[in-house]
Amino acid sequence: MSRDRAGAPPSPVALAVRGTAALFAVAGLAHTFWYGVHDPGHALAFGVLITVGELARWGALPAEREPAPLGAAGALAYALLGRSGGTATGHGVLQVIAVLVAAQLVACVPQVARGTGPGPDRMARRILSVTFAAVCFQPLYNSGRTASWFGEGPYYVLVLLLLLVLTALCDAVLAALLLHSRTRHPYPPLLRDQLRGLVGIGSAVCATGVVMALGVAVAGLWALPVLCVPLLLTQVSFRRFVAVRTTYRQTIASLARATEIAGYTPHGHARRVAVLCRAVGRELGLSGSQLTVLEYAALMHDIGQLSLVDPVPDGATATLPAAEQRRIALLGGAVVRQTGVDAEVAVVVERQADPYREQPLSARIVRTVNAYDDLCGESLIGPLGALEQLRLGTAHDYQPEVVESLARVLSRSGPAPVLPG
Repeated sequence: MSRDRAGAPPSPVALAVRGTAALFAVAGLAHTFWYGVHDPGHALAFGVLITVGELARWGALPAEREPAPLGAAGALAYALLGRSGGTATGHGVLQVIAVLVAAQLVACVPQVARGTGPGPDRMARRILSVTFAAVCFQPLYNSGRTASWFGEGPYYVLVLLLLLVLTALCDAVLAALLLHSRTRHPYPPLLRDQLRGLVGIGSAVCATGVVMALGVAVAGLWALPVLCVPLLLTQVSFRRFVAVRTTYRQTIASLARATEIAGYTPHGHARRVAVLCRAVGRELGLSGSQLTVLEYAALMHDIGQLSLVDPVPDGATATLPAAEQRRIALLGGAVVRQTGVDAEVAVVVERQADPYREQPLSARIVRTVNAYDDLCGESLIGPLGALEQLRLGTAHDYQPEVVESLARVLSRSGPAPVLPG
């Protein structure tokens, strides 16, 4: 059985999605092979476009939601193509699927050789979303109902836009469902993350798909290379933005390691706290920028210890008096403000030692997770004892909901989670 990147077997949901996409792929390829290709020039042109778009994902960073926007836009444009140069096309739903699958398989050959091929879930999502768009459009257009109901004017354009919006929503729902089945994080914040992503590169993909379909309908295949340029420029700009953001996060992570290098905290402490904080934050419904602030604050939560003359044993600030914890937290917040990081991160660092009823949620999470990791040290009480100690402190120090969310995260992933690849 194939396994996901984390090493665990695929979930039933992932298997169902992959199986459904595989059935559509086999049906499309078999039908096209048996009955032949309608409008082979158009099939070849869009197939090459999708292949080039998929190959352009080389060098894509893990943070990119859509590493192949040109391929996605080309596939959606072919699914919504009814005319070319004023002449009706003859392809249908199954040929759209066949062209998409063939292009993805061709693009996968050099990618797999380099070990950078797309995951099966991403390929399955692409097949299902394009199939949805083609099923909604091709039968109506080929039966003549689209022309009789909406004509060829603005209403027709609005129909294409509506279909692509629905397709994007379906893809977001499916992506969040796959993430939920793999990580067991709450579904609503995962869905919010996916929907938020539609405002950026997702809207560019949808708009380009519509413009491609309309441009080819009027000017023929000569419109494709011209209409690809804006999305290519968008992809380059977005990739630079992601690279800058990734470098920014790596800089923060390196700065956070200063306490480890100086011997104030155990090796990997900040990283473990950041991973657990992010998981607990998702469990409690945080998403988007809230998770980013939480992660940065968790990475830098101990930086105030650099002001200490003598390191705390094992870096366990959770065992210090409350006044000393607050002093270290305030010093840490002052250091964070000097780094130019978002002021919200500094606020979380400063308030991590306050009574939980006076803290924002992110500070409650950082305080709880930091205490857990501190108490898990070999010289202290271990994981089970640490959770029990946190539960005993819920009257004043730790919010009960945060402690129980941490317990649920640990029950799923174990006491030493790792950062996603």
